[in-house]
Amino acid sequence: MMRSLFSGVSGLKTHQTRMDVIGNNIANVNTTAYKSSAMVFSALLSQTTQKASGPNAVTGTGGVNARQIGLGVQTAAINVNISAQGAAQSTGNPFDIMISGSAFFIVNNGKENFFTRDGSFYVDAAGNLAMTSNGYNVMGWGVDEETQNIKQDTVTALRIMSAANMTYPPEATSKAYISGIIDKHNTDVTSEAGKAINLNFYDALGYSYTAKLIIKQSADDNSYSIELKKILDSEGNEVDISGVDMADLFGGQQNQAINTSVVLSDSYKWEGNKLVPNPNPDNDPGWSLTDAFGTDAEKAQEALDAIAKAYGFEGSTDEFLNLTVTDNTTNVTWTVRQLLENQAGGATPNFTTPGDFGTDNFSLESFDTTGRVFNGANLVYNGDNGRFIGVNGQPTVQTLMLNLSALGGNFSDIEIDLSTSSIYDNYGTCTVSATAGDLDGLGMGRKLGQMSGISIQTNGMIYAAYDNGMTRLLGQIAVAEFANVSGLESRGDNLYSATLNSGTFDGVGVDITANGGKMTTGQLEMSNVDLSAEFTEMITTQRGFQANSRIITVSDTLLEELTNLKR
Repeated sequence: MMRSLFSGVSGLKTHQTRMDVIGNNIANVNTTAYKSSAMVFSALLSQTTQKASGPNAVTGTGGVNARQIGLGVQTAAINVNISAQGAAQSTGNPFDIMISGSAFFIVNNGKENFFTRDGSFYVDAAGNLAMTSNGYNVMGWGVDEETQNIKQDTVTALRIMSAANMTYPPEATSKAYISGIIDKHNTDVTSEAGKAINLNFYDALGYSYTAKLIIKQSADDNSYSIELKKILDSEGNEVDISGVDMADLFGGQQNQAINTSVVLSDSYKWEGNKLVPNPNPDNDPGWSLTDAFGTDAEKAQEALDAIAKAYGFEGSTDEFLNLTVTDNTTNVTWTVRQLLENQAGGATPNFTTPGDFGTDNFSLESFDTTGRVFNGANLVYNGDNGRFIGVNGQPTVQTLMLNLSALGGNFSDIEIDLSTSSIYDNYGTCTVSATAGDLDGLGMGRKLGQMSGISIQTNGMIYAAYDNGMTRLLGQIAVAEFANVSGLESRGDNLYSATLNSGTFDGVGVDITANGGKMTTGQLEMSNVDLSAEFTEMITTQRGFQANSRIITVSDTLLEELTNLKR
């Protein structure tokens, strides 16, 4: 039988194998991260009919080359173009990830690790990051509970949406600062009510509150008082702080110099120790000082409110009663509350002994005050440059403590920094305001946060965002790199496994950025099949197959002629 016949058969088989490789490439032209293959031919075997001989110096003849007849072709290798990067396909899905570089994702089926370039992932019902095609878990590194940094240890499944990760715990506000400009010509600062500013803060359970603070100017343009008026919850209800001494709650008890003339309204008059309407045709009994300082608390408060209103302090009873009058003779200071109480009990000094105060302008109808007593602190500023000097004039004290822990419950103390406040001419406008947190944004507190989104960085780190403004590191996607990526064995489903020729996986993996790679979210790596090259290869394969079939046809014709010799 003719050798060429079997050479042709080997050629047909080998070209058919090549066509199988080309067909598989074209079939996977749209397969995510598919890597094309190419087949290499090699000669099958050669039959030597005469070995080579060397030159003979004795006979003078030259050497003769060996005579060999080839016996066909075979498949030498099928190489996978695994290192060539496929083009990027945008998907907009944040869990679709494309690797740039030579690394591979690590996935696990519960028993063993596989490697893939297919970054089409999703989050399953258990919160695990997994492959969409087969549900294999994506592997990576977790977060150290103490340092909150990535712990590069043996890779584990990335459970990024566990119950613990769905919320971010609340935190009580511990720091705040008051900044902006206080203008001495601002009508709020110089009014009885003062300039109101709000400090919004959180307790340890994440409930929000508002501390109502006021700032008032003293007789000295460079000194201002700051005090806490009340605390409101998120629904506007006032928090009960009656059981706590306000002096202990905020700054202590201070005195502020304020020169104020207090005049009784023409609509009222005093009849002995009783305040009655003026005129009083209906013989209204009015409000008695005896009742104002009696044992009936409700009746006493009603009388004191009425008296404060008569002097123009409606709604500011405490402000009125805490005004002070200084005896110019003895240099002793008395509050209006003390003087009215003395008046009710017949003690001195009182409003009927004006000589004690060294002035004739002192009576129940009209008197001058020198200051006020309040719970809070004095803010002292430099009159030359407008900068803040310190709390109560102490240059080393730039902060004021709001001692909310005295209220019990879940409140925490708040340290308020006033160093960035100042006094300037701002055309009568105050810009002073209170902000939770220090100047670096620390200690501002927060409510309970619900997860609002997940982002994956170029280094594979996964962060969760929460609606309270916080972020949390959930883990990092690890990758595997091999000395010979072409040595990986395809296992279907876009998966590969390590072989002896690829190099082994150490179980830990590497950071993708270690060798210049990166991950891009919202994109997938496309197949690296080049259709133009595949169709060209298909043409040459088809012609090669045809040529080999002709070998068999011609060899058959020769055999036919040989058998015809018998005729």
